[in-house]
Amino acid sequence: MSNDHSISRVALKKTTPDVSAAMGALHAGAVSAAQDAKVEPEILELIRIRASQLNGCAFCLDMHTKDARAAGETEQRIYALNAWRETPFFSERERAALALAESVTLVHDGHVPDAVYAEAAQVFDEAQIAALIWAATVINAYNRIAIATRMAPGGYQPVKK
Repeated sequence: MSNDHSISRVALKKTTPDVSAAMGALHAGAVSAAQDAKVEPEILELIRIRASQLNGCAFCLDMHTKDARAAGETEQRIYALNAWRETPFFSERERAALALAESVTLVHDGHVPDAVYAEAAQVFDEAQIAALIWAATVINAYNRIAIATRMAPGGYQPVKK
């Protein structure tokens, strides 16, 4: 990817506000489904960070690492997320969610293998798996939006709770 930012990119919210609002509603629906299914918020942030790493989305990495830290995530786990399989830092549920999110993100490479899905089904119920798939799908869409429009990282600040 080039760092040439000399070409002005479209402002999607301004140009297509209805579609942007629909995307926001999809995100809200995915978050709500995860809450209803009792998927841990920490797992959702790990999914968002990992998918953003795989997609090379600087804007979303900036946002979701800040959100994760604000929610109490450790620096050690955030730094190790790129090599999560090689560390003892993640629970069985987190590992299953990360594997599923990676497969959804890299769907062109293996089409979410049965073994990955079965691993998730061992520790998550159907509503939780659905929520994880939606979470991965939404962050992948947002990654593509941020990359295509060259959204600049650095300015995002988490909402204080």
